[in-house]
Amino acid sequence: MLTFSKNIAVGLLSLATFAGCAYAVPDYPNRPVKVLVGYAPGGTPDIIARTLGEKLGSLLGQSFVIDNRPGAGGTLATRQLANSSPDGYTLLVADIGQLAIAPYLFKSVGYDSVKDFAPISLAGVTPMFIAANAKTTSLKTIQDLISQAKKEPGSINYGSSGVGSIHQIAMEVFKSEASINLTHIPYKGSGQSVPALLAGQVPVLMTALPTVGPYATTGQVNLLAVTSAKRFPGTPNVPTLSELFPGYDFPSEVGVLAPAGTPPEILDKLSKAIEKALDTKEMRDRFEILGSIPVWSTPEEYAKNIRENLKKYEAAVKLSGVDPN
Repeated sequence: MLTFSKNIAVGLLSLATFAGCAYAVPDYPNRPVKVLVGYAPGGTPDIIARTLGEKLGSLLGQSFVIDNRPGAGGTLATRQLANSSPDGYTLLVADIGQLAIAPYLFKSVGYDSVKDFAPISLAGVTPMFIAANAKTTSLKTIQDLISQAKKEPGSINYGSSGVGSIHQIAMEVFKSEASINLTHIPYKGSGQSVPALLAGQVPVLMTALPTVGPYATTGQVNLLAVTSAKRFPGTPNVPTLSELFPGYDFPSEVGVLAPAGTPPEILDKLSKAIEKALDTKEMRDRFEILGSIPVWSTPEEYAKNIRENLKKYEAAVKLSGVDPN
């Protein structure tokens, strides 16, 4: 009887604990939510996190506090999320570099992009642009670049924001598709690469629109092509690389994740709030300034997206020739 009574007590305690958790979920969030960002303030993931966090705060009635943890290509913050409590009070705004590229750049990245996280929603897609110096080159179209590269193999340098960056990976895939040889010159972010392009130190650069858009307006830079499957609304006259090479689609993406094991009810509540936040003119306007397109998804859709990107970028990183370190 004593053993039986203990079992009953344990069972009742488990039910009470479960009931407490179930009760807490509809009340979520009842305190501030920390949002990790793996980069320094000012970059696209950081600005998207702050913009989205502000809107989520007004929709859900709690503060979404941005916590920048830069380092190791965003992987420090990503590892921190993997080790956080799955209660919905620690989230991560991550880009494609952290989730789909880093696992192939590091021998031990410290997390599994599929098993260690609970995807909530995509937030934005940011296409990359191939830009050419309009003063020091005669490159006005992507066909011009391909033609010159074939006439003078290896003579054209291109800049990127660093080895293993989405910029380099996307350009290396383009090189393979076009059967051309361009020499990679890595820089430490767009703060170095864009001035190098403007100074003519590199004739071509792969970068995001906000970094070169103003110079395209003044005629200093020609935008040759965009890396997304569809043309960017803000630059409708700039062709996509997929128009020449069907299936080419290598934009940057930013999404929101929680630790694995976070209750589905919390994930669903956050995903629906993100959908509501993104579906406003205010957010669309802010994203356009970033050169991004707001994109919402269900947790299931985002999980599928991550799995597909891991396959795509495994092949892309191998193609780039970057050795894991």
